Amino acid sequence: MTSTGAQRAFIGSFTTSGGRGIVQAAVDPATGALTPTAAVATVPNPSYLAVGRSGGGPVLYCVSETAQGAVAAYDVAGASPVPVGEPAPVGGADPTHLAVLGDHLVTANYSSGSVTALPLAADGSPGSPSGVLRNAGSGPDAERQEGPHAHQVVVPDPSGRWVLNVDLGTDSVRVCELDPATGGLRLHADVALPPGTGPRHLVVHPRGTHVYVLGELRPVVTVCRWDSAGGELRPVGEFPLGPDGAEDHAQPSAPVISLDGRRLWAAVRGTDTIVVLAVAEDGERLEVLTSVPCGGSWPRDLVLHPSGERLYAANERSGDVTWFDLDEEGVPRRAGALDVPAASSVLFV
Repeated sequence: MTSTGAQRAFIGSFTTSGGRGIVQAAVDPATGALTPTAAVATVPNPSYLAVGRSGGGPVLYCVSETAQGAVAAYDVAGASPVPVGEPAPVGGADPTHLAVLGDHLVTANYSSGSVTALPLAADGSPGSPSGVLRNAGSGPDAERQEGPHAHQVVVPDPSGRWVLNVDLGTDSVRVCELDPATGGLRLHADVALPPGTGPRHLVVHPRGTHVYVLGELRPVVTVCRWDSAGGELRPVGEFPLGPDGAEDHAQPSAPVISLDGRRLWAAVRGTDTIVVLAVAEDGERLEVLTSVPCGGSWPRDLVLHPSGERLYAANERSGDVTWFDLDEEGVPRRAGALDVPAASSVLFV
């Protein structure tokens, strides 16, 4: 690893499954190894993390993935995370994902099938919801798609105008717009994906022209064209994850794209693999190259270090974060692991 990029990692976990809350770790600039330096557990189940900035420096945000759904903020300018303000309810159940959009925080609330916007104060602390946008509908899987299940919110381009909401329950990606004056949310477009796909997470091509949506219920990647000027998302192709993703018990979780846009990696739970795909120059075609073991069990999250030279897998059931060196073809090679009970996500700051 070069000296470029973040030298601290923050790891989310499920406290109800034995996790320590948010674990802070130092990142070795030469090897990528993680060394824990602090932990904080002021809210239950801080399963997913995001970072923003206030006048005092970086602010770390987490969801509290519980039926009472909340978010919390931490000042991470010092040696360990320090809470900023009080946790704020999101007005939705089981938030699984969040993103910073200007001076607002946006959450995806899985069980209630809604997206929430919360204003951020000058110190970075979240306030009461300024907007809650609810979805409706279902999918063909009666057990998993009985209703809407918002799973991810992504800010797809620097304009800060749009939020893409991935809904596993309704087989759709919703293009939402935030009113910067009121903090309200409105639905701009509801883009249908093939029934039964169960979209979980997406990633945006570095050029900002394409979006890759990973299915959880069907192990496929749906390629979409993205037009930021008009907020238009259009599916143009569907690509299976290959033999490792074709088994009945496979549940893909997290897609990652390389800094140059030439490789796409997908973590697959059940098979406990990382699938490596080549991305065509035009961004619209994918080809499975190979797959490798994820280093543990049930990879819930997969993250690329900002240097672009390593991948980190948060393996929830085996309770570890495993890191991988990437060779010239983008194939991961296991380099080490850190025990983190009930690990759920990794963020570099």
